[in-house]
Amino acid sequence: MQFIENKRTFANNNTDIQASNNHNLKFLVLQLQGGFDMQYGKVLEKQMADLIPQNHYFLVIDLGQVDFMDTSGLSALMRGFSAARSSNCRLVICNLQASIRMIFELTQLDSVFEIFESYEAALTTVNAQL
Repeated sequence: MQFIENKRTFANNNTDIQASNNHNLKFLVLQLQGGFDMQYGKVLEKQMADLIPQNHYFLVIDLGQVDFMDTSGLSALMRGFSAARSSNCRLVICNLQASIRMIFELTQLDSVFEIFESYEAALTTVNAQL
């Protein structure tokens, strides 16, 4: 798994994090690729721990290129979600493939996370709320 460059990039270890600003809200996009297991769950948690302490972030986890996810990946997302909420950050997920969406539905995490069909849909929703 790797983080893919999309916008301005902050290099942190061997991963990339994209960020853009809109009003006073900072948009951060993490685009994951490949299998999302324990190893990459730890990488994601480290990245989110470095980012989330700053208030007013809108953090988008783009899972469009994730073709495998196990419980370690889900646990990493849950810990990130909890950390985001406690820091007044909003964490959403977008671009779920059918097999990954099914995991969220079976675990009922689709009722916990805000899930959008696309990154653009997530931004449209947030912009409408500003």
